[in-house]
Amino acid sequence: MTAYLDPLAGGALIGAAAALLLLANGRIAGISGILGGLAGAEARDRAWRLAFLVGLLAGPVLYRLVSGDWPAVGSVASWPVLVPAGLLVGFGTRLGSGCTSGHGVCGLARLSPRSFAAVATFMACAIVTVFLVRHGLAR
Repeated sequence: MTAYLDPLAGGALIGAAAALLLLANGRIAGISGILGGLAGAEARDRAWRLAFLVGLLAGPVLYRLVSGDWPAVGSVASWPVLVPAGLLVGFGTRLGSGCTSGHGVCGLARLSPRSFAAVATFMACAIVTVFLVRHGLAR
């Protein structure tokens, strides 16, 4: 049963955190924007950004305290695949002016046309990439 409840609880918490940040601060919970804006932020703007990022990093620790085990994380990809993939994701977030959390969670909820276009684009690219990798066409 927890196989269904964990993702449901996680999604509900993500949605609640995004809504709370928007209502309390008027800010969008886009991780790349929060992290990217940290360097040039004023002191009062830096505090909420740091608190948000610390909360993200504290999530697995809280999960362990509640469940007694670390969240299961795994990847079948090797480091030579993961490093360029991560760099491409970072490049894509800068090119698309946001990431999946900013566009996918917050932008779609606000009915942003730009976010609909961004989500459609990165979902299409993800579908094509998975198809190519799984069917051995990208090797």
